[in-house]
Amino acid sequence: MSLFSTVTLGDLALRNRLVMAPLTRVRSGPEGIPGPLVAEHYRQRASLGLIVSEGTYPSHAGQGFPGQPGLVTDEQLAGWKAVTEAVHAEGGLIVAQVMHAGRVTHEATTGGHEVVGPSAIAIEGETRTYEGKKPYPVPHALTTDELPSVIEEFVRGSRNAIAAGFDGVEIHSANGYLLHEFLSPASNQRDDAYGGSPENRARFVAEVVEAVADAIGAGRVGIRISPEHNIQDALETDPADVRATYRALVDRIAPLGLSYLSVLHKDPAGELVQDLRSAFGGPFLVNSGFGEITTRDEALAIVDDNVGDAVVVGRPAIANPDLVYRWKEDLPLNTPDQSTFYSSGAEGYTDYPFATAAR
Repeated sequence: MSLFSTVTLGDLALRNRLVMAPLTRVRSGPEGIPGPLVAEHYRQRASLGLIVSEGTYPSHAGQGFPGQPGLVTDEQLAGWKAVTEAVHAEGGLIVAQVMHAGRVTHEATTGGHEVVGPSAIAIEGETRTYEGKKPYPVPHALTTDELPSVIEEFVRGSRNAIAAGFDGVEIHSANGYLLHEFLSPASNQRDDAYGGSPENRARFVAEVVEAVADAIGAGRVGIRISPEHNIQDALETDPADVRATYRALVDRIAPLGLSYLSVLHKDPAGELVQDLRSAFGGPFLVNSGFGEITTRDEALAIVDDNVGDAVVVGRPAIANPDLVYRWKEDLPLNTPDQSTFYSSGAEGYTDYPFATAAR
């Protein structure tokens, strides 16, 4: 087993163990329609074993950023169809990350749709909207009766992703967005069956995953989590509570036979992450590079040392569309230009050079 060997994740047969992380790039305009530039961006990176798309909203209320693509309208799905066809033409695989922003948004971004969360607790700080920066609003605390409709949004978005040609979906339960908000005791202060104990806080996430797996097949469904990431006020600072919460989640979804569990954590070889891997018992992806860029040596070691079945990488994939070739041949890498990450146009998006022989 090596970083460049094949691996099977549920229904997905990857030609190598490098996975492109979901990377917000906000190039889809105010209507959330991925265009030819987006298709070219993903096409260029099709040599990676698997591409996970940027976070895509399953409902207008779930949109987090201006320029974010959606999985709602016919025009959005047609745009994604061109993207998936471009990736498949290069022999690649691509799954859609289905992401509901929860409270990490503003009505000026969602087109007036109400901002929701598990509890009526606002994030400190400001968010970018179509009307400029605005303070995060206090979200509407979803009632128990409203939760099934949110689950249905994830199901509908996932079905739309499959209709648009995606090979599967990744349920986004990380980085402080809606599903992660239910897991965190800081953002979830409910007193019903979806709050309080670790098992209760994990319940809604599990129900979303179960519903999506039932709708499109578990072998095409992955989930991404980020325990102890402490971002966007979804704080998880009690190690015992973190362990109990994520074990409750993993224990419930493990029997489903999902495509994979993807974990973002600074210490993927540590006890917490490896305990979750053992409990899950299925294909396991690790991503350690949020705080620091993942290096070639680290990626090789993750697979060689059996820390994970595949490695999820972000910034190296942004700047190096031919990352698999460059790392296989130990070639120098392009340096990512962070000033263009969330801009518009081709600069810093489709104009990073390939190594000559990789063309």
